[in-house]
Order: sequence, then C-alpha cells, then structure tokens
Amino acid sequence: MRAVVTGAAGFIGSHLSQHLLDKGDEVLGIDSLTHYYDPRRKEQNLTRLRSRPGFVECRLDLATAPLEMLFEKADVVYHLAGQPGVRASWGEEFAPYLSRNILATQRVLEAARTTQIYKVVYASSSSVYGDAETYPTTEDMTPRPVSPYGVTKLAAEHLCELYRSTSGVPTASLRLFTVYGPRQRPDMAFTRLIEAGLSGDAFLLYGDGTQSRDFTYVWDVVTAMRKAALSPWTGVANIGGGSRTTMNEVVDTVQELVGSINVVKLPSQRGDVRHTAADTTVAREGFGFDPKTSLGQGLAHMVEAARLGWEVGNAGDAVEVAG
Repeated sequence: MRAVVTGAAGFIGSHLSQHLLDKGDEVLGIDSLTHYYDPRRKEQNLTRLRSRPGFVECRLDLATAPLEMLFEKADVVYHLAGQPGVRASWGEEFAPYLSRNILATQRVLEAARTTQIYKVVYASSSSVYGDAETYPTTEDMTPRPVSPYGVTKLAAEHLCELYRSTSGVPTASLRLFTVYGPRQRPDMAFTRLIEAGLSGDAFLLYGDGTQSRDFTYVWDVVTAMRKAALSPWTGVANIGGGSRTTMNEVVDTVQELVGSINVVKLPSQRGDVRHTAADTTVAREGFGFDPKTSLGQGLAHMVEAARLGWEVGNAGDAVEVAG
C-alpha cells in the first residue's frame, strides 16, 4: 500500500511507519514537530525512518498543508497527528487542541473526500469515555469525557463518523487505551517511572495508585491499525491490551526489573479518570484484532530500551523492540 501517516515523528506514528515499511508499504510521513515535548526526541524517531527505502518525510502543518495533493496517490491515510495530554488541555492552553485535534482532522477528512482513499484510520482515545459506567467498556456506551483533551478527541471522532455517513469517506476510528512501549512520550507515567528507577530520582505518582488502566503495547496498536486499514470494516472500535492493572501493580513490576524506586504520591489531577478497560469484541470480529504482548513483556521491552539509551547518555533514546 501507499500510506500517509500524519504524526509520523511521534511515539505511535514512528512505530506505525516502521511497521508499514516492514510490510513493504510506501510511507509518506507528515509531521510539523510541535514543541509539546522536546522535538529532538522526534528527530531521533525520524532518523530511524529516513534511511528506510520507501519512506518520504514531509515537515508540514496539517492546518495549512496542501492535503489533496499529498493524498492523491495514497491508498490509506493514518491520522495520528494531534495535540496530546489530558492535564495540559485546560485553560489558555486549549487553543492548540482545537487546531491540532479538530481543525486538522476536518481538513484530513475533507481532503480524503475529494480523493480516492480506501481507508482513513483515525487514532482516537479512551479519554472519550471519561469515567465509564461499566467495565469493560463497549463502544455503545455514551462518551462523557472529563477533560478538554477528551472533548476534542471525541469531536474529531464525530467528524469521522459524519464524513463516513454523509460523504462516503471510509473511516475507522480506533479508541486507543493507554499505549506504552519504547519511545513513549516523556510526560507519560511509564517513561517517568522507568527513568526514575534508572536515575534514582523520585517518581511522582498522581493518585493513590489503586487507579487502573487497560495498558496496550504499541506494537499491538500499530498491527491493529494496519489490519483495520486492509479490512472492509468501518466504524468505531476499542483497542486495548486485555487486562486492567493498577498503577501500584505497575510500580511493583518495574521495581522487579530496575530495583527500588522512590515513589512520591500526589493528589489526582483534574481530568484523570479512575479506571479504564476495553471490550475489544468489535475490533476482534471486525478486523481480527488480537493483542499478543503481556504487560510484563512490554515493560521488559521498555526497560531494555531505556537501559541501552541510558548507557549512551540519552535515556529518551530507545532501540527497536517488537512485541
């Protein structure tokens, strides 16, 4: 396939681009390298891809880029670009979320409408559910996001469904549940936890540690994305790792891998949900989603990658470790 990946320099986008190239696909990677976190990390991700045959890099902003021209020869668009972060989405920082999560998605869908795209795969988020009424949560549960970030992800998802139903744009919106793995963003809990274990610094844990998440390994996520793109299925589906785990249990597992960690517990932050758990029946039946990586395996991969990076003086650098 000829694929366009927006957000190709990011955590999931760089893994997806690698996976597509491994499968023989051609990849046009679009990224503007925003400053939500250190762009040098994204440059490192791109360095892994630039030498690969079939990869072309475009440093463009989706708000202004000529998307119709870029999509003309593409079979699939994987739309991963956006402004991440629940806790940073409040107050005056909301404007980039509107532009990068909603406006950018509308422009992607409008361009897809005017070109012959076989599938648009949109990276949605479990944040759309907020504090769900039941667990595991199914897609027919009414979304009630509890953060501005979640609101923008849900709005973009609604745009995908709108363009699918009214304009015939074949969209697959995948609600990703807490994705982790090598090259995870530096502000996310697993990266901070592992780096605290390696450096001896304190790990700041927001909440009492009994909050739980359905953690999903990045390689299972990108495999699901390509399967969704190849299938005739369209709609909305959960992508989860298959087992809900508390943060206290995660800390214990990482300590078994790196040694004792100084954990400092702080109050929960505004917008943090208490629990998440995905019912993945729709994804399994729709396009064969079948996560392979246990949490223990995935954390071991992250620790191995972080240790190698730490030894060369850059804990943010991570080796390629498949799930």
